[in-house]
Amino acid sequence: MVVMVAEDLTARLGLNVHRDHWPTAPALKAIEAAGFAWVQVHTPPRAMLADRERGRRHARALRGALDTSDLRLLLHGPDDLSAGTLEHDRAFDGLIDYAAEAGAEFVVYHGLNFPDVDGPAGARIRARVACEHLSLTRLAARAQDLGVTLAIENLAPVHPSPPRLCHDPLAVRDLVRELSSGGAGMLLDIGHAHITGALAGTALAQTLAAVADDVVLFHVHDNLATRRHDLGAPAVDPLRLDLHLPPGAGTLPWDTVAETLRAHRAPLMLEIEPSHRPPLVRLARETTGLLERGRAASRPPVAA
Repeated sequence: MVVMVAEDLTARLGLNVHRDHWPTAPALKAIEAAGFAWVQVHTPPRAMLADRERGRRHARALRGALDTSDLRLLLHGPDDLSAGTLEHDRAFDGLIDYAAEAGAEFVVYHGLNFPDVDGPAGARIRARVACEHLSLTRLAARAQDLGVTLAIENLAPVHPSPPRLCHDPLAVRDLVRELSSGGAGMLLDIGHAHITGALAGTALAQTLAAVADDVVLFHVHDNLATRRHDLGAPAVDPLRLDLHLPPGAGTLPWDTVAETLRAHRAPLMLEIEPSHRPPLVRLARETTGLLERGRAASRPPVAA
C-alpha cells in the first residue's frame, strides 16, 4: 500500500508551546485537533532540573496533561544549559530524568554555544569545547539507555552580533558525528540556517544536503535572513534577525528545500512567535502546502 505524503507530513508536524505557557489539556487538544502530531514543551530552568524531586514532580504533571491527547512529546532544554561543568552536568542529568519521566522522545540542546574567536581566548574556548564533548559522550549514552535522543541545534544571532560556534550547522553536524551515539543527533533549525547561510554566502539547500543524514529533528519557521538593503516588514522588529515567522511569511526559499524536507523522516517542529501565529488549522494547512509545492509537477506521468 502506498501512503500519501500528506499523511506522512501530518504525522511529522509539531507545534511549540511558548516557554511562558503551561500546556493545559484544552490547549493540547486544540493542537492535536488542528492536525499536529507532536508538541514541544520547554523545561524548567537549570536549578529546578538539578533538584531531582522537583523536576520529577513537574514532569509527572506534564505527562498527566499530555495523557489527555495522543501528541508525541519533545522537550526543549534550558537555553543556557552547557554540558562540561559540574553544575551544568548535574542539571543535564536532571533533564534526562525529566524526559524519561515525562515520556519525551527528544531533548533539544544548544551545543557549541561559545564565541568563535582566535588567540588566547580561542584556546580557552577549545578547552571548554573538549569538556562539553566529554560530558556529552556520557550524557548521550545515558539518554539512549532511557529511550531519549539528544537533538543538538544550530543557532543564529537574534540580532546582528559576533559569530558563535553553534552558528555553523556543519560544526554542529561534526559534533554529532564525533559523538557517534544513538542517543544524539542533529536538530537542523532551517530558520537559523537561513540567517547564518546568508551571512556566510551559503545556500540553504546546500546546507540541508550536507547535514540531512545526521538530522533527527527539524525546527521550522521563517525570517528575513540578514535584512540587507534595509529590508523591512510590517509589524516586526526592524533589527531582529531571528523573527520566528510562519512558513511563507519571510524570505526562506521553500521551493529549494521542500523536496528534501518531504523525503526526510524527522519530525517538523514549528516554532512560531505567538504574536505572528495564524490560527492553528491554517498554520498546519499552509505549512503542508509549502512543503507539497511543486510535487505534482515532479510526479512522473501515470501510464494509460
